[in-house]
Amino acid sequence: MRRFARTLTTVALVATVIAGTAGWASGNAQEAVTGGPVGTAGWRAAGLPDPERTSPDGIARFFAGLDPVQQEELARTHPAVVGNLDGVPLELRYAVNARSTRGQFGGARVLAHDPRGRGQVALVYGDLARAEHVAVVVPGSDIDAEHVRPLADMATALRRATGGRTAVVAWAGYTTPVGVGLDAATGRLAEAGADRLTRFVDGLAAVGAAEPSLFCHSYGSVVCGLAARELKAKDLVVFGSPGMRAENVGELGTSARVWAAKDPTDWIDRVPHVEFAGLGHGADPADPAFGARRVPAEDAAGHGGYFAAGTASLRTFAAIAAGDVR
Repeated sequence: MRRFARTLTTVALVATVIAGTAGWASGNAQEAVTGGPVGTAGWRAAGLPDPERTSPDGIARFFAGLDPVQQEELARTHPAVVGNLDGVPLELRYAVNARSTRGQFGGARVLAHDPRGRGQVALVYGDLARAEHVAVVVPGSDIDAEHVRPLADMATALRRATGGRTAVVAWAGYTTPVGVGLDAATGRLAEAGADRLTRFVDGLAAVGAAEPSLFCHSYGSVVCGLAARELKAKDLVVFGSPGMRAENVGELGTSARVWAAKDPTDWIDRVPHVEFAGLGHGADPADPAFGARRVPAEDAAGHGGYFAAGTASLRTFAAIAAGDVR
């Protein structure tokens, strides 16, 4: 009987997604960007470390063995690789991407910029190299290089709320769903995103940045859940989550502290928390049974209001990011 009930729930989920009801919107199928950066073939042909086979630690060691003139020469001849390769010195990446983006992302330093697909970007607010605390914000649907403002607003709000003590990265580094259709109901894009997120965070460690706290919104929490076992993070904070592809914190296989927030007006609460036949993302992380630490969010509004000024959710996010919560 229970199995039959789960099947009916799944059928309802499929109908919800396809029909665009109960807060879901139609979306177009996306092709995930994977593999090494643009220009990888030429980089390999020059006998340089394979971007797909060399770890960020290995890339960092390779660049540490080059003098400044040699590093600049690589940046000049292979800018797309140098600007997007995790493990490359931060200042070198910033310089390359500043030239390629020409001020497109004012107010932030550009750590990555990949034009493929809808475009991907990683924006840094603060001094990533010297900050005692680092936060990475992972977005959900509809975020890309051309539509990064909602993510940038979350990152800058978090940095302000910490009093500038935390360097914050707005990481639009994976192919997000468009709308909330079938792409958002399955884990296909999240699986590709999890690999990219894991490598990105490994890259932060390789260049000496502080172990980050990750703030994962909506479908971004699916990405973080799938990456959790491999992520070098001290906190995983999910909000407006459809699920993390795990039934409880233990199944995530992470030593990071796991936090969850969901406000009473968030439409995500109308999405069935199931995972069956490839659809849905499992248990609700905000349910006490999941085992995550609670982030108060009663005064947040809607699916995107968790970083609004004066909210309990933003205050708690800031305390987590700044290391003020034990």
